[in-house]
Amino acid sequence: MFSPSIVYGLMFDEITASSLVKVDMACNKLLDSPFPVNPAGFVIHSAVHEARPEAGCVMHTHSRAGVAVSAQKAGILPISQQSTFVLASLAYHTYEGVALRAEEKVRLQADLGRANHLVLRNHGLLTVGKSIPDAFLAMYTLENTCRIQIDAMAGGTELTQVDPAILAGMADVMRVATAGLGSQLAWPALLRKVEKLDAAYRT
Repeated sequence: MFSPSIVYGLMFDEITASSLVKVDMACNKLLDSPFPVNPAGFVIHSAVHEARPEAGCVMHTHSRAGVAVSAQKAGILPISQQSTFVLASLAYHTYEGVALRAEEKVRLQADLGRANHLVLRNHGLLTVGKSIPDAFLAMYTLENTCRIQIDAMAGGTELTQVDPAILAGMADVMRVATAGLGSQLAWPALLRKVEKLDAAYRT
């Protein structure tokens, strides 16, 4: 399993493969590391891994657009093509304060269910994938859904919503749109891009 962004003490652009902290399901470090583990991050990520054994990767972000939409009562609106993919597998979890209490896990697990996109109310976004590419593509789509929504609402005019009939069967549409490759359609190109920018992430 892989759950990034649990490390304390580093900027995101400083993190490389060797600075990630490997822990077990009780948050015990399995390899020596000078970096502490974010306890709130562990509670959230471990809750998902416990409930979803097929989850090879869980991503959680506090992006500006994601937090903004998480605070909106209506949540994700069906106003973009991106949102139709998200709405096909979306859940919400009510904010309970900083996630430090193990008892919140049960409620988070129940709210997530089988969804692959989770909006943590007043908090941020979370995605689940069988692999790192799957979770990343889900997060990329969810993040852009939120950015589009914030931009559209900033226009101050009434928004046109997607016909509910179009939302049905979006999982099949996604498979066709990615030529059956899913996240692998984009992942190799993304790796080539990061290699050109800075290959140091591998060390």
